[in-house]
Amino acid sequence: MAQHVQVSEEQARAVAEESRESGWDKPSFAKELFLGRMPMELIDPFPQPSPEDTRRTDDFLAVLREFLDTVDGAVIERDDRVPDHYVNGLAALGCFGMKIPAEYGGLAMSQVAYNRALMLVSSVHPTLGALLSAHQSIGVPEPLKLAGSEEQKRRFLPRCAAGAISAFLLTEPDVGSDPARLAATATPVDGGDGYELEGVKLWTTNGVIADLLVVMARVPHGDGHRGGVSAFVLEADSPGITVERRNAFMGLRGIENGVTRLHRVRVPAQNLIGREGDGLKIALTTLNAGRLAIPAMATGAAKWSLKIAREWSGARVQWGKPVGEHGAVASKIAYIAATCYALESVLELSGQMADEGRNDIRIEAALAKLWSSEMGCTIGDELLQIRGGRGYETAESLAARGERAVGVEQSVRDLRINRIFEGSSEIMRLLIAREAVDTHLSVAGELADPRAGLRAKARAAAGASGFYSRWLPRLAAGAGLWPGSYREFGSLAPQLRYIERSSRKLARHTFYGMARWQGGLEQKQGFLGRVVDIGAELFAMAATCVRARAQRDAGTEAGEAFALAGLFCRQAALRVEALFDALWTNTDSADARLARDVLDGRFTWLEAGILDPSEGTGPWVAHWEPGPSEQSSVARKISTPGPVAS
Repeated sequence: MAQHVQVSEEQARAVAEESRESGWDKPSFAKELFLGRMPMELIDPFPQPSPEDTRRTDDFLAVLREFLDTVDGAVIERDDRVPDHYVNGLAALGCFGMKIPAEYGGLAMSQVAYNRALMLVSSVHPTLGALLSAHQSIGVPEPLKLAGSEEQKRRFLPRCAAGAISAFLLTEPDVGSDPARLAATATPVDGGDGYELEGVKLWTTNGVIADLLVVMARVPHGDGHRGGVSAFVLEADSPGITVERRNAFMGLRGIENGVTRLHRVRVPAQNLIGREGDGLKIALTTLNAGRLAIPAMATGAAKWSLKIAREWSGARVQWGKPVGEHGAVASKIAYIAATCYALESVLELSGQMADEGRNDIRIEAALAKLWSSEMGCTIGDELLQIRGGRGYETAESLAARGERAVGVEQSVRDLRINRIFEGSSEIMRLLIAREAVDTHLSVAGELADPRAGLRAKARAAAGASGFYSRWLPRLAAGAGLWPGSYREFGSLAPQLRYIERSSRKLARHTFYGMARWQGGLEQKQGFLGRVVDIGAELFAMAATCVRARAQRDAGTEAGEAFALAGLFCRQAALRVEALFDALWTNTDSADARLARDVLDGRFTWLEAGILDPSEGTGPWVAHWEPGPSEQSSVARKISTPGPVAS
């Protein structure tokens, strides 16, 4: 039976706090936005890859596109499998080593190039993007690049680059976003020369077919061991590792995601990544750039949605004119086009900032993931509405009756996971909020600690008064109030002024929340979520304006870029104003009271009159153990060329 770790809310918070990056050694544009400042010099001029990087990227994408012309996404969708020769073809091109340094056999490509490759691959079928990103963004390569020893890099990275597929094993049947309750254990054995792993891991993307695994497990403290959640790299065929189930999902058909059991799995001490207790920090740091895979795939889907919307709405005639000329559909097309431009702007800016390395992008990458996953889903839904019944019908069914096989319903299903992958939107808002208010928490000290007494809070308030006496007055006025500001942006200058004013306004509202709730602010998840959503929109607006200016200065698509950026900013400003209103005028308290009553069973009478087919099939929270028919592994190893062939 799996061990179930019980921890208090306070202990869970302490583990999460210990695992986050605590310092800010580099500037962050997004962090400053939340503080009421807009340091344009961090993003303007819009950062661009070098000519050499551009040439390498274009050459690689041309070869990749040629190969992808031979790949049929409908085969993956129909068979719920990625054919071996598709994977082998990607491996032969070096796709499994795009971000691995050249000295370890990789292509040493930039984040921007990697993002564009994922966008291209995912346009054939999103499962291909998930295969590559799970391997490279969060699998073995990224943790080893960040924290691995030189011996580990030379031992494992060449195999990963050649096509040995890797997976990341963190989530457990009873543990999702609360790592303090991680139950998998890594017990020191052989006098400290090794560890014995025990536990069950859930939703192990690539885990069904992986050759290498990164596993998070808890090392007990004591006997000379630092202990804590630690990261290990394992051979997937190690004795005691069993893939007990291949999971099925509403989308991403063909994804090799399963349940993996580790029973008395021996791993040598040299396979520990970093130090004991560093596992969660390694995981979170890995995700800083790794999260950009989600915006890449969301942007690709948005581009496809725009193409289908344009073609269909121009050809489909109703009431004497193309449906795209009817106002109700025209507004949807405009939204898709403007938001598609913004999605690509956020992706390109975040990717180039990651490549340059002069900024701390932990907030930018998280905002990009959160905002892109939400916008991508909305775009998919709008396209489905434009296509009507044909949007709801499967591509296979459309083809069977002689129509073009446009898989809009598949796109909607595939996009939906992006709001859950690598941190659900709700968790992302809390993580970003913690970073956004980091300065306030540092200044407030015990004032923001719900456990602190009145005397301690009084001391903290006195200490914080110095900072706020200097900071608050600066929020009263800024460049956003001056008509001549940002004139270099031409017709987009009013949008930049709006962003600057809204940034200061957001900082003031955040301060009001701190002053009102103090240590209780962390419980105001509705308030914090809206603060983050405002910041996300402002970041997207800034990225869009700066990119449009760069295109104008380069003489490419200048008029079109300004039109797209201008409309997007106007649409985003309407959302921002609604979010500002909802900061203080909302039903959060009433929602919480009603939810408690629902959980207490006061409204079960509302559920009368239905049948529930899931009744009697097992508990909601699965402390799952396999039955006799589930004991055999369903691992399907994919052969790869060269020395890593299985």
